[in-house]
Amino acid sequence: DIYYITGESKKAVENSPFLEKLKRKGYEVLFMVDPIDEYAVQQLKEYDGKKLICCTKEGLKFDETEDEKKAREELASSFEPLCRIIKDILGDRVEKVLVSDRIVDSPCVLVTGEYGWSANMERIMKAQALRDSSMSAYMTSKKTLELNPHNAIMGELKARSEADKSDKTVKDLVVLLFETALLASGFSLDEPNTFAGRIHRMIKLGLSIDEEDEEVEAVDDLPPLEDDVAATSMEDVD
Repeated sequence: DIYYITGESKKAVENSPFLEKLKRKGYEVLFMVDPIDEYAVQQLKEYDGKKLICCTKEGLKFDETEDEKKAREELASSFEPLCRIIKDILGDRVEKVLVSDRIVDSPCVLVTGEYGWSANMERIMKAQALRDSSMSAYMTSKKTLELNPHNAIMGELKARSEADKSDKTVKDLVVLLFETALLASGFSLDEPNTFAGRIHRMIKLGLSIDEEDEEVEAVDDLPPLEDDVAATSMEDVD
C-alpha cells in the first residue's frame, strides 16, 4: 500500500495528527500539497499494483496480532458510553464517534468518509469563485470524530462523564475539543469568535481570574449616567 496525505503545504501536513501512528510504525507517507493532487488521487486509486490509501479518511487499518486486536476491542467497548455522550453533545456536527488506533498523542481527530471530500478538498472547493453550492452540499464531508483512548484528557472525560452524565464541564470541554480537532484536521471554523471566547475562558481559568470579579471591575469603570450628571449640575446651581 502507498499511504498519502493531502494538505495546503508541507508545513501543514508534516506534523499532522493523522501521521502519528504511521510515524511510530516507521511507514513513509507521500505528501501531496498541490491542489491538482487532490483531483488526481480521486481518479488514481492504485499505482504499480499498490493501493493508494489516504491517511485522513476512514478505512485506515494496521496489521495487529490477535492479542492486540482483543485489547483494542475491549478498550473500545469501555469507551462506548463516552462516545454516545459526545455524539449527543455534538449532534449533527459529526456523523459518528469512534475509538481510534490511528493517533498516539492527540486526544482526537476528525476523519472524513472514504468516498467524500477530504478536508483539503473542502477548502479548495470553498475557494472556487463559481462553485456549485448544490454540489458542495452533497459532497461536503461527513465527519467522524475518532478518540484516542490512551490520551489522559479522554481518560479524565470518561471518568467525569461516568460520575455525572449531566456535568456541564464535560459538555464545554467536548465542544472545545471538537473545535480544536476541526483545526488540527484541516477544516475551518464556522464561528471563530465563539471558539476564541472558549479559549479566553480557559486562559482565565489557568490564571485563576474570577469572571464575577471582572464584571464588578467593569461596572466600576463605567462612566456616570447622563441623568446623574444633570442632577449633580442642578444641585450645584441650587
